[in-house]
Amino acid sequence: MAAGGSYRGTSAGAVVAAEAPILTEDGECPGEILVFAQGGYLAWLEVCSWSDDIEVTLGTAQRSLCP
Repeated sequence: MAAGGSYRGTSAGAVVAAEAPILTEDGECPGEILVFAQGGYLAWLEVCSWSDDIEVTLGTAQRSLCP
């Protein structure tokens, strides 16, 4: 999804302000980080996982964003 797009299941008026893949040291992508804005302000962050083999946590997301 492109930044600024609507995201299904969010509050009315919320948009994805930014997104980034979560990458492991092996280069795998077990999930992504979505940052939402609402009313011109950053509203919340979601860490999404689509891997049954790699546990995705806030720590995993932080290491991916701040190596």
